[in-house]
Amino acid sequence: MENKIYLTDSEMPRQWYNLAADLPNPLNPPLGPDGNPITPDMLAPVFPMNLIEQEMSQERWIDIPDGIQQLLARWRPSPLHRAIHLEKALGTPAKIFYKNESVSPAGSHKPNTAVAQAWYNKEFGIKKITSETGAGQWGSALSYACALIGLECKIYMVRISFDQKPFRKTMMETWGGTCIASPSEFTNAGRDVLAKTPDTPGSLGIAISEAIEDAVSDESGQTRYSLGSVLNHVMLHQTVIGLEAKKQLAKAGIKKVDTVIGCAGGGSNLAGLAFPFVNDKINGDDIEILAVEPASCPTLTRAPFMYDHGDIAKMTPMLPMHSLGHNFIPAPIHAGGLRYHGMAPLVSHAVMEGLISPVSIKQLECYEAALTFARTEGLIIAPETSHAVAQAIRSANEATKEGKERVIVFNLSGHGLMDLNGYAKYLGGELTNYELPQDELEKSIEMIKDQPKATVEK
Repeated sequence: MENKIYLTDSEMPRQWYNLAADLPNPLNPPLGPDGNPITPDMLAPVFPMNLIEQEMSQERWIDIPDGIQQLLARWRPSPLHRAIHLEKALGTPAKIFYKNESVSPAGSHKPNTAVAQAWYNKEFGIKKITSETGAGQWGSALSYACALIGLECKIYMVRISFDQKPFRKTMMETWGGTCIASPSEFTNAGRDVLAKTPDTPGSLGIAISEAIEDAVSDESGQTRYSLGSVLNHVMLHQTVIGLEAKKQLAKAGIKKVDTVIGCAGGGSNLAGLAFPFVNDKINGDDIEILAVEPASCPTLTRAPFMYDHGDIAKMTPMLPMHSLGHNFIPAPIHAGGLRYHGMAPLVSHAVMEGLISPVSIKQLECYEAALTFARTEGLIIAPETSHAVAQAIRSANEATKEGKERVIVFNLSGHGLMDLNGYAKYLGGELTNYELPQDELEKSIEMIKDQPKATVEK
């Protein structure tokens, strides 16, 4: 069997897949401040209407415009690799495949939606985009996309990652973006946080508040906000990953996939690979789909499914999702892209339906898995991706114990060449495990107990 499976440009997906059309039970709607479902007009100051239409769409397939196809073709289709060297090292009968999203110019899966969102904003007449970033991968991707399309880009980066990963700022600036540590003195939301906790490591919830405030305060109306995960249209754009993977597996002669794995922070790379397989599961296939998150930020594994805001200043609508509370400040682990208090409503809903199973793994096991992967397959992966690799190794070891040949597919969501500081600390014995204490979890959730409840009827 070939250990790299490619598609030609002509085999790229021509449509995105929208899971919302196939859920056994419909999504709970986003709610406004009055507790009623929001309308498209309520989102118009934040997003262009063409993206709002995708956010609320119930169409199963949505055409990818030619202009976006041409942008994606700069690096897509991405290769599917057979991890034969990892398999040999583990001595497993399992076949392990990984979709290599690190081949994009920004080094991760994030440009799949960044170029789409930038293109739609440009088409709508927008001149400037604001956003936030955790580990810096989304900020890098959006800066890259805006450079291609000709938009101004301003990114608020979570302070702990801003300090840990200075070259991410350099990447953004190289592509013409502006990168600001969050919380900052540039917004009311940032100033309020700094006044209360001047030494805060920051959070994505804070950075989102700053970016939205920046966008909606532009009196010219030429600025909009862009989000790199969580929302339905972001999940939609990422499904090119799974749609390509299914074609590649068929080329490799694989007729059945047993396990699909993605790390989970806001949900986009997991959804990108997994949602086309979730469709198969809805239609009767026996597939295990695993969402892997850090034990320090256990959104899916320990937080309730309820309505909550996506940001600390409560500028976003209330979304139906698993949430640790919008005021939650996660521990400063190196997997900055997984340090978000909430989870994509589509991912949360799929978990509640039993279509996706969540798993949490501690930091040291993830770094150990990353080293094993680097010393077998050769790639240095992002700390976020190491969670998927750790679970892939767990699943392969289970196959070994059972003596069964299982097919495991995971998403390699990004490389770790901008994350070597974390590797250095791990190799130097400076990193430790951190599992969110139950009392801290309860205290954070207590603050959102009076918000509307979300339910999934079965």
